[in-house]
Amino acid sequence: MSKKKYIANETRYEKMKYRRTGKSGLLLPELSLGLWHNFGKNDDFKNARNLLKCAFDNGITHFDLANNYGPPYGSAETTFGRILKKDFKKYRDELIISSKAGYDMWPGPYGEWGSKKYLMASLDQSLKRMGLDYVDIFYSHRPDPETPLEETMGALDLMVRQGKALYVGISNYSSEDTEKASEILKDLGTPCLIHQPKYNMFERWVENGLLDTIEKEGIGSIAFSPLSQGMLTDKYLNGFPEDSRAVKDGRYLNTDQINKQLVKIKGLNEIAKERGQSLAQMAISWILKDDRITSVLIGASKTEQILDSLKAIDNTQFSKEELMKIESVLK
Repeated sequence: MSKKKYIANETRYEKMKYRRTGKSGLLLPELSLGLWHNFGKNDDFKNARNLLKCAFDNGITHFDLANNYGPPYGSAETTFGRILKKDFKKYRDELIISSKAGYDMWPGPYGEWGSKKYLMASLDQSLKRMGLDYVDIFYSHRPDPETPLEETMGALDLMVRQGKALYVGISNYSSEDTEKASEILKDLGTPCLIHQPKYNMFERWVENGLLDTIEKEGIGSIAFSPLSQGMLTDKYLNGFPEDSRAVKDGRYLNTDQINKQLVKIKGLNEIAKERGQSLAQMAISWILKDDRITSVLIGASKTEQILDSLKAIDNTQFSKEELMKIESVLK
């Protein structure tokens, strides 16, 4: 029986490719699952459970959260904790679980940004919601212009020393601040493992120095919003589905944004067809073509979306001609 179990596990991991995170010993799957949407209190618990199972069964071992994912704030971690206890407890050592703090979480002066007070309290709350003794990665979710970087990085170092996080990282930091944060953490003896920036075909700020910095500093990277909130898919090629995020919730994506990019979306879709990929698959592959990228953070509301995204890792090579075509569309 144990042999069959071993073979099943081996098959699961054969479905995924893994990359080393910077100069660390940690490998991450090329695709990771983010729990920003679809894991809140009012979302379907059975569906959330199925999403996590589907991801793990296909070698996605990294689940990414933050203190204020929901809604309401904290509820994604609570949902994840319930599913972890029910389905994944025996697989804890096969999972990479990450969380973050930096954006608003609770009222008052200690409920956001980068103070030691906030970060330490937030991690303790996150661990309690998820029913964990430690997270594998904890991030400073955004830089704090008012708090000394030494204090924020010092809090991350303390988390590792307390055994509440194995590794630490940063998210949404500029190239300059990333270099400073990395040097502070090196001096403290807790290297910066990974940076989590927003990166996709429509949002390429990381190419203006950040990718060079993380390579120089030996830091890994995991790109979030690879599909630009759904714009880099075929969902909006022929109108706006009533159940789409752009129609139901315009906070992060609205119809005006899509209309402005529609010509580019259609052009990219044609290139994807020529490659034998969906637009979503090509958008993910396009990020993974750079070996400075450790993983791409996908979101999903249906298991079919996870399975579709998984096909992207089979074709991450682009010819010079293809790249030129993509750049001509994106101009």
